[in-house]
Amino acid sequence: MNGSVVLAGCGNMGFAMLEGWLASKALAASDAFVVEPNETLRTRAAALGVTTVAAAEELPETLSPAMVVLAVKPQVMDAVLPAYAALAAKGAAMVSVAAGIRIDRFEQAFGDGTAVIRVMPNTPAAVGAGMMVICANPATSADQLDFARTLMAASGETAIIEDEALMDAVTAVSGSGPAYLFHMIEALTEAAKAAGLPDDLAGLLAGQTIYGAAVYARQSGVAPGTLREQVTSPNGTTAAALSVLMGEERLTKLMTEAVEAARVRSVELAG
Repeated sequence: MNGSVVLAGCGNMGFAMLEGWLASKALAASDAFVVEPNETLRTRAAALGVTTVAAAEELPETLSPAMVVLAVKPQVMDAVLPAYAALAAKGAAMVSVAAGIRIDRFEQAFGDGTAVIRVMPNTPAAVGAGMMVICANPATSADQLDFARTLMAASGETAIIEDEALMDAVTAVSGSGPAYLFHMIEALTEAAKAAGLPDDLAGLLAGQTIYGAAVYARQSGVAPGTLREQVTSPNGTTAAALSVLMGEERLTKLMTEAVEAARVRSVELAG
């Protein structure tokens, strides 16, 4: 499947996706239409060679896009949706990357027969290293789902789930997860400074070590537990540190509590 795409909202996430679509050639600039009321953001998008307008009403009347990607903030979504009802009626699949808004909200706005695809991205999508989890309603065709996955793959890895209820756990793990790692970089940096390293060197060592370990874990194809064992010499320095982190399963319990807290909050916000 191919066709034109309307991107509603071109802030940081929307712009990152747009750049990815064009760079990967998943979408031609001539097939991209951006709706963005902010002039500065609109100008930034226009520099990529795509068509930009300030409001949905300014889109060409003859336009019948394959997909509308809704990349606006969750708190303004209800106000934005009516402007895209006509495109949904023409058969456009409606794709949302807004956190916490369930598929039935879009079905209520556009009708049960509308293809609705919900995506949970995360911030590393801005550098093409995101985790994009996709869930679609029964009205979505295989071609529409495949096109959505192709677009999202330009921003990182993709996964498809059938049970939307799992999105709360997805949010808690990959949606909020980057913040957990950012804090780990902060914590490791502070530990490095406490060990006597200069501030700049402490930050470099912490950030690069976590980045390198993540890339290695992802690309090696080896289970994280096995990698941990490979770098842990008996009675060595790493073993001494891990005895603190792994003793009584401290870190595992802490991360489990953190993810559960985020999952529960996701349920509350959606409700």
